[in-house]
Amino acid sequence: MQDHHYENRKYVLGGIALLVVLSYIVRLAFLQLVNGTDDYKVRAESNAFYNKVIFPSRGVIYDRNGELLVYNQPAYDVMVIMREIEDLDTLDLCKTLGIEKEEFISRMETIKDRNKNPGYSTYTQQLFLGQIPAADFSVFQEKLFRYRGFYVRERSIRRYATDFGAHILGDVAEVSPTDIERDDYYEPGDYIGKQGVERSYEPDLRGEKGVEVLLRDARGRIQGHYKNGVKDRKPVPGKNLTLSLDMKLQALGERLMEGKMGSIVAIEPKTGEILCLVSAPSYDPHRMEGKQRSKQMVEMQKDPMKPMLNRAISGTYPPGSTFKTSQGLTFLQEGIITGSTAYPCSRGFRFGRMKVGCHGHGAPLPLVPAIATSCNGYFCWGLYHMLNNRSKYKTIQEAMTTWKDYMVSMGFGYRLGVDLPGEARGMIPNADFYDNAYKDNWSPLSVISIAIGQGEVTLTPLQIANLGATIANRGYYITPHVVRNVEGGQLADSLLEKHVTKVDKKYYEMVVAGMRKAVQGGTCKSANTSMYEVCGKTGTAQNRGHDHSAFMGFAPMNDPKIAIAVYVENGGFGAHFGVPIGSLMMEQYINGELSKASESKATAFQHRHINYGTRER
Repeated sequence: MQDHHYENRKYVLGGIALLVVLSYIVRLAFLQLVNGTDDYKVRAESNAFYNKVIFPSRGVIYDRNGELLVYNQPAYDVMVIMREIEDLDTLDLCKTLGIEKEEFISRMETIKDRNKNPGYSTYTQQLFLGQIPAADFSVFQEKLFRYRGFYVRERSIRRYATDFGAHILGDVAEVSPTDIERDDYYEPGDYIGKQGVERSYEPDLRGEKGVEVLLRDARGRIQGHYKNGVKDRKPVPGKNLTLSLDMKLQALGERLMEGKMGSIVAIEPKTGEILCLVSAPSYDPHRMEGKQRSKQMVEMQKDPMKPMLNRAISGTYPPGSTFKTSQGLTFLQEGIITGSTAYPCSRGFRFGRMKVGCHGHGAPLPLVPAIATSCNGYFCWGLYHMLNNRSKYKTIQEAMTTWKDYMVSMGFGYRLGVDLPGEARGMIPNADFYDNAYKDNWSPLSVISIAIGQGEVTLTPLQIANLGATIANRGYYITPHVVRNVEGGQLADSLLEKHVTKVDKKYYEMVVAGMRKAVQGGTCKSANTSMYEVCGKTGTAQNRGHDHSAFMGFAPMNDPKIAIAVYVENGGFGAHFGVPIGSLMMEQYINGELSKASESKATAFQHRHINYGTRER
């Protein structure tokens, strides 16, 4: 009699065994597919092939006159593939490369640290020592065959052909993990622009990498190109840049600002091209070349004078009386004043117990002489009557919003969009700001100091220079930019955009007339010259310590070629530093050189240092 129970159990057990075997097969196949395939592929390819990365030459940089500013010099990186290291004579390698054994150990540990080097793999090349100059490389090249697992990668070092313009040019350094995460173009050991145009134009300057696929034998020796180079890819060189900077002007500006803190910015009004952008104190760009960069950066970051801070675009300051031009324009357009409206000034603005002081001059006076003499009283009265005008604005908040909109249209309160990293926006207060600050209980007198560029108002030197360019153009500006041309490409549309303010051209003519009178016999008279017509406006910005000295102007009056802002921290009256420095800069650019008398004046200002150590800042 057949035992059906036994027969069924046999089939069940067999089925279970079959399922177990199949599950193991499926699991192994899955593991190999998901976890093992890439690894085996990497191992196989690393044994048979060597992908030699060919780095493109980085684009070089010129000034507007074709003067070479930044170029490349051949250099080499020492790379290592950890899995291939065999019988390494560590002491001999260290001696050949000129490093200590402790440094060798430290570098190897850093390479293996996945927190510092997230792309680490024993099968791929890792940077061991970078940027070795060609002159120091020959001995290592001759002995390379002794160091199995070590390879050479041809690179280049960024070199500077100028001692000036460090904040604009920027520098190049090794990529960080964040750089690699942000852009898969980069691998550990690659280099990237870190500051200045090197950073903002990195995609144009870097080019595209090439590769040579080389065959290796069982001992790792290179046998030649795979399939005669069919898989090779040539590198694409980076694009060259032509800057709008005039390096002779830049050099003069940095010379004039020696021993001072502040900035000089000059713009070509018709194009928005930045002719110079000086931040003082500055530093020699050669300090950022090659392996010394990290050490130099640490030293400069510890410097209390902050030489790495680009004050021209990142420093924010009260604009002082240079701001009065924007106020006059706003009052004219809004109908608060006319060209003949006169306001009193009894050595300042007086209202009840409030007083905003002013220097002595004739009064009452209309707009043009008010600009020429930099009358505080005039512009305080103008703002008072605007914010207090209930027949035109229902509330003070509506009046304040209108005022703010005019300021924004002139390029204040927001970033202008310059093609450099680190631009600050400055501060233009609005109605909400004052509602919060004063708990909805404020009046024109609460904010009267903004009429003369004090109080909560702050601008960057770039924004002050752009104000000069806007007045020179009688009502518009082009986005300021430092790159004039990208080889084989074009500038971003945003850098060529024309921005028209809310003020009619006819009112700009009145402000131009006031700025011209300021040079002919007002606060800017030391800038007057028979060579061309200069228009200017001084600024003396109050500070907790000594006042800041400012100047904003342009020339020639009816065919403007340069608009300029000078800002010297703790320099006192605008006429003390701002005006003479600005006039020298305009002469250099318009005439191409300084006269003998002006050269002597430049030398004198070069050596007029300000002792910041004894002043409250």
